[in-house]
Amino acid sequence: VQLQASGGGLVQAGGSLRLSCAASGRSFSTYVMGWFRQAPGKEREFVAAIGWSGGSTYYADSVKGRFTIFRDNAKNTVYLQMNSLKPEDTAVYYCAAAKVSYVTAYFQAYDYWGQGTQVTVSS
Repeated sequence: VQLQASGGGLVQAGGSLRLSCAASGRSFSTYVMGWFRQAPGKEREFVAAIGWSGGSTYYADSVKGRFTIFRDNAKNTVYLQMNSLKPEDTAVYYCAAAKVSYVTAYFQAYDYWGQGTQVTVSS
């Protein structure tokens, strides 16, 4: 599986962005998909994950209520809608795919990673 993330950019605090992650391959619907982020000088951290059909989701406490993860299996794409953005959301955002049957925040569970897309939130 190859993953291509896009949609990052510069936005003011309180604004919104939608990230997309397009996957190659025919088995996209059998992967749990996740979004992670890494700010300068910090470790990569979990943001959100979604199950095969989109019925199960899991969010980091820091983004709960502001971010929404969803997927379109017909388009082999997972999205991250980010609202009410804060300067502390500034990071490189990565999408990832895990060949598991449960949503997980566990970094090591993810087998494939996209290249990352920069999100910068100005105050």
